[in-house]
Amino acid sequence: MAQKDLIVDLNDLANGAVAEHFNYELQKLLENIADPNTDHKVKRKLQMNLTLETNEERELANCTIQVKSTPAPRKNVGSVIIIDRDEKGKTVGAELKSGIKGQTYFDTDDTELREDTGNVIDYRAQKEGGNNK
Repeated sequence: MAQKDLIVDLNDLANGAVAEHFNYELQKLLENIADPNTDHKVKRKLQMNLTLETNEERELANCTIQVKSTPAPRKNVGSVIIIDRDEKGKTVGAELKSGIKGQTYFDTDDTELREDTGNVIDYRAQKEGGNNK
């Protein structure tokens, strides 16, 4: 074997699967960088581990290649849940939309008056003896 034949081309290793795995993980990192829900300051990492296990004669080596990426985690999001009990005493929860429990608010997107949980208040149904949902 000539000296120049001793170098393994990563593009050809495992019939191109190593390069394919590398490109796949790199694409995931690029998408993670472009995601506005991640912190731009967090460093992303792409890691390739090549493990060689040789035979006793040291003529052959089984090669295992692992390619993995470490993306930035998505940013935390927050909300407030109103916790109450229904008419049967079962604990229930709903997201607080108004900012203060029990407060109604005017939805500027659709000009509807809404409960603190976001349900539309229908005054016509209330006058007719219905509920406000």
